[in-house]
Order: sequence, then structure tokens, then C-alpha cells
Amino acid sequence: MAKWPVHAKISGPIVMVGFGSIGKGTLPLIERHFDYDKKRVTVLDPKDEGRKAHCEKHGVRFIQQGLTRDNYRELLTPLLTEGGGQGFCVNLSVDTGSVDIMELCNELGALYIDTVNEPWLGFYFDNTKDVAARSNYALRETTLAAKRARKPGSMTAVSCCGANPGMVSFFAKQALINIASDLKLNVPEPKTKAEWADLMRHAGVKGIHIAERDTQRSKNPKPADVFVNTWSVEGFLSEGMQPSELGWGTHENWMPPNAHTHETGSGAAIYLMQPGGNTRVRTWCPTHGAQYGFLVTHNESISISDYFTVRDASGKAIYRPTCHYAYHPANDAVLSLHEAFGSNKMQQKHHILEESEIVDGIDELGVLLYGHGKNAYWFGSQLSIEETRELAPYQNATALQVTSTVIGGMVWALEHPHEGIVETDEMDFHRLLEIQSPYLGPVKGFYTDWTPLTGRPGLFAEDIDERDPWQFKNVLVR
Repeated sequence: MAKWPVHAKISGPIVMVGFGSIGKGTLPLIERHFDYDKKRVTVLDPKDEGRKAHCEKHGVRFIQQGLTRDNYRELLTPLLTEGGGQGFCVNLSVDTGSVDIMELCNELGALYIDTVNEPWLGFYFDNTKDVAARSNYALRETTLAAKRARKPGSMTAVSCCGANPGMVSFFAKQALINIASDLKLNVPEPKTKAEWADLMRHAGVKGIHIAERDTQRSKNPKPADVFVNTWSVEGFLSEGMQPSELGWGTHENWMPPNAHTHETGSGAAIYLMQPGGNTRVRTWCPTHGAQYGFLVTHNESISISDYFTVRDASGKAIYRPTCHYAYHPANDAVLSLHEAFGSNKMQQKHHILEESEIVDGIDELGVLLYGHGKNAYWFGSQLSIEETRELAPYQNATALQVTSTVIGGMVWALEHPHEGIVETDEMDFHRLLEIQSPYLGPVKGFYTDWTPLTGRPGLFAEDIDERDPWQFKNVLVR
């Protein structure tokens, strides 16, 4: 774009927590789209890697310090109140207690956004906690409890507003509208959570895959004992080692033997007694078609299923779609996962592919709504590395899908500063996609006649449900 729009003014200081691949990409987009006081921008990160190449270059303050449960109040309070106005905390770090920080921001009159519902360091690998307590379901329930405890009109804190969770919730609503139109349901666009859930039930959607295929390729082969990824290795390893989780639909008639439900909360999800990074599912994306993906736990798998739940007068769920991540990362990341699980230890050396290292490829990230009258419909972004290089600095296609969502979430928070804690499913998806679309490459929808039973059974007998192709029994690779 010849002239990028300035979407909003930030009257107070900006504090960015974390300066990894997402932080480095977000900083120039903040410069591009907001009116703010650069003298009151601070980046906090425990590593010094981004100081000279990025922070000094862009004229912002850098403090080499990580946030902990013991120091976050002492560090953040003066920074978020410096010089008056309404501060904004942009939390893009791992191992930072999202709920604690968003509650501090509320006390200080500051806005808040993050891309993941993060716990403090040690949560994911705490062997004193049972599996359910280390789940994203448990993390989300903690955030929902804080949301319910807030007084009306409290400061806006946008929870889990990256590509996924985040952008895919916007795609899910747009995809549903497209399907309803093509099915000629002739209903007005929903305005409330209950209306959205009723439309999805009326459309006959049985479930949603967050179906992603990252084809970005490096110039150099992956070295041994190095985890290579196109985004945060720490973040991917953390979620990959959590239990595999999915929103559990009311149409399902089979549950894996190692699956468990939750005794408290919304009841929208189940978890498997195995890590998501070692759990495969069958899915479909437009460019490569049928593929395996990893059923890695993500907040949106639970929040989307919960958002589209229809309950009867007694509160019992009478309709809910199954929802889960089905992620085929870059080939180097697949090899890295295979290496980690094969050796039963995580690599100590991590490497994120920078845009200059990547030869070609796209990150095809969308939602596959299935089981309705037109079988299955994928809707999402097909952003290439070539287009990414033209649109924004310091990032690959995967990162730009995240950073552009952060910018959209920041704008929404500034336009709605007293909404309390909000999930992206609750936000105005039209406004968010309007802000973000210039950064997403082609955003398209595709129908497919593929199902998890396509080509099965093959040479070997399988325990499948031929009556309903869209049973999770057919999706899970066993």
C-alpha cells in the first residue's frame, strides 16, 4: 500500500513483553498504524538479541529483563504509567502469567493484549500437576473466572489474539456466513452468541478443523539436534508437550480409550493422555489436499466449540461442534518433532527461519467446516513468503498472520476500552478482518468432497465408522 492507515491513537506508554519473532514483526506494524509517543515505548526481553538490530534502530527503549511472578508488578507499574495517558501492554512472550498481568493492567487503567493464554514458567512441565491441570482447558477456565469477577466497564484485555487462537475465530464466522448463503438458508447475520450457535446448528456443521499447511522451505537442510521452526520454538514445544485437546461435539458417538472429560467448567472439551505433538489427525487444505496434521492443543479449539454450543433450558448442551487444530508445520519442524520424540528429549538449540533464509512457500491457514449439506468448506489465508517480504519487515508468512492479528486486536481494544476480558470469538470479526486483510495474501474459500474416509479402507482392515464419515473415530490416526 502506498500509504498505510493510522488506525488509532495510543495516549499512554506502550510496553511490549517479549521480543522474539512475533515481537520483532509487531514493532514496525505498531509504528505504521498508530499515533503514539515513541519516547514511551519499552521492550522487555530476557535475551539481548533484538536490542541493536531492532530496538535501537527503531528508537525504542530496551530492557533486558524477563517477567516473573515475583517481579512483574515492580517492573510493569512504572512503565505502564509513565507520563500519563492510557498505557497498553502487548504481551508477546512465553512463560508470563497472562491473567496476573491483565489484572495488573486493569488496576493501572491500561489496555492489554496477548496471543496465547500463558502461565508462569514451569507450568507445562510441572509433574506435580495432573494432566487435566496442565491443559489449555484449565488455563482458559482460570481466565474465564477472572472475566466473571470483573466489574462492568473494566479495562479491555484481549485474550489469545494471534493467528490461532485469534484470526481463525474470525474466519469461522465468515465461513459460516458463506456456507449459510450457499445453502440458501436465508437468515440474517447473527448478532449474539446464541444466534451464532443456532446458525451453525441450522447449517448442519458437525465440526471445524483449524487446518494449516506451512510449506515454507529453508535454503539449508535441518541440522541434527536443532529444532527448526517458522515461529517460536519454545511456544511450539510447550503446546506440543501438553495433552492433546479438542472441543468435543455432540454428534460424536465414539471416544478414544485414553480420552478424559473435565469435571468442572464449560465441559466443551476433552483431552487425550498423550502429547499433541505426537498425535496425528486426517485433514484437508486447498493446495495439498488430504494430509496428516498434528492435534496440538490450542485455546481456540475449546473457545470455538464453547462459543457455538446450544443449550436447553436446563443448561445441557444439545448441539456443539467438534473443533481442533490439524497442523502440518514446515517440513523442518516436522523433522524436529520426530527427532525430539524419537530421542525422548528436547533439542537444546533452537532456530527460527528468518525471511532471508526461506526459498519459497506459503502458510495456508484456515478453518475447515465439515459435515454440512455441502460436505466441507475451507476458508482462510494463503500468504506466501514472497508477498510477506513486500508487505512488512522482519518476518516470514507465519509471523505476519500473527502480528497483523495483534494490530487488529489493539485497534479493537482502543475502540472498545471498557469491555473487560474478551475472547476473540466475541469480537467484531468484520472490523478485525478489515484491519488485517491487507496482510493476509489471498483470503479464499474452497469446497471439497474429501472426507476422512476417502480412499479407505485400503490394503489393511480398519476400525472405521462408514455411517458417518465425520466421526472423530475416522479423523484420528490410530
